[in-house]
This record gives sequence, structure tokens and C-alpha cells, in this order.
Amino acid sequence: MENDPNELNRVDLQVQDHEQVGSVALCSMLHRSNLLAVVGGGVNPKFSEISVLIWDDARESRDPKDKLVLEFTFTKLVLAVRMRHDNLEKQLLVFPGHKCGSLQLVDLSNTKPGTSSAPFTINAHQSEIACVALNQPGSVAASASRKGTLIRLFDTTTRDKLVELRRGTDPATLYWYTPGSAISVDGTFHKYVFTPDGNCNHEAFDVYLDICDDDDF
Repeated sequence: MENDPNELNRVDLQVQDHEQVGSVALCSMLHRSNLLAVVGGGVNPKFSEISVLIWDDARESRDPKDKLVLEFTFTKLVLAVRMRHDNLEKQLLVFPGHKCGSLQLVDLSNTKPGTSSAPFTINAHQSEIACVALNQPGSVAASASRKGTLIRLFDTTTRDKLVELRRGTDPATLYWYTPGSAISVDGTFHKYVFTPDGNCNHEAFDVYLDICDDDDF
């Protein structure tokens, strides 16, 4: 988003508010609340690309900085941000490993201040990891590579591969993945529904979204 973010009502798409915060790379709303997670980026950023800022739009102030309630700063570029009310039942951290196509898992509940623990490694794909997601209990990790043809699910305890979901035959970058659906760069939406007997039904919706730049609107 090269322009300042607007808040839109998802029912009638009416602009609710507008703030001068510079260009933004990522923005996520906590459901329909007044809290936003913002990451700077683009051509005219006012905030760092390695920081996640929590913005409280309910605060009344002419200075946008007065609406910032939290800031998380990292050593590398922030690639994605999500917010939710509840917590993961298992404090598990999953991230791409040093080896191409690998995932590394760290159980944060077993770590202590001042100590470090070696992460577990899963050789998930042959090409570079593009998307990673966890289910609510933290028992299953899903990943997709930059090739974008397969989504693989792994048991986070045994590190065994549980199932392999095929998105398609043409390579495509996955922009979004949840344990039940995926959206790829070509705009297609893929839905995966598991039956009680363990089978998976795959539905694909072509050109579900038009992935384009802001200038195209």
C-alpha cells in the first residue's frame, strides 16, 4: 500500500477514518476492533520495515504517534503480521531453516530466560519456503514452497508428514494460507475440506481475487 491506510467498513465499504502515517507494507486489523498492526514500507514510509506497530484508533489525538500503544522491533524485515483474540494452545515457533526448503520448530514453553535450545528440523520442500501456518492447538504445521504447487502438513510432535495437498500444476507464489484454504499470486482461491474418514475434498475458484498494484484501481 503506497498510500496511507484507510479503515473500511466491510459491509458497505465506507471509509471510516484516514491517517497520515506514510506508506505501509503490511496492515492487519484485530477482527472488527480499533486495533491495527502496521508495518512501514513502500516509497514514503514513516515507520521502519523491521518494526510492527500496534495502533489504537480509538484514541483521539491529532498526532498519529499518540495512537501507537506497542512496538515490536526485529533484526530483519517483517514479512507478515496477523492478529487474533485467542492464543495458541501450544507455544510453538515455526520458521524457515538455514537449509533450503526446511522448517525449524521451537517449543517456547520449554525455554527458560538466558538459555537456548536447538530447534527441531523438518525437510519440508526442495525449494525455498514461501508460507507457513499453524492450526489452533499448534499440533499441525502447514508449509508451501515458492514453487507453489504443493502444500504439506506435518505433525509438530513427531515431525512426520501427515498429508500433501496439491494446489495445481503451474508454479505460483502463495500469498495467504490457513489450515483450510490458500490464495495464490494468480488470484485463485483453493479450499480443502477433510472428511471424517480422512479424505480431502479440494475446491478451486479461478480468478477469485485480482492481485494487482494500487495504481490499477
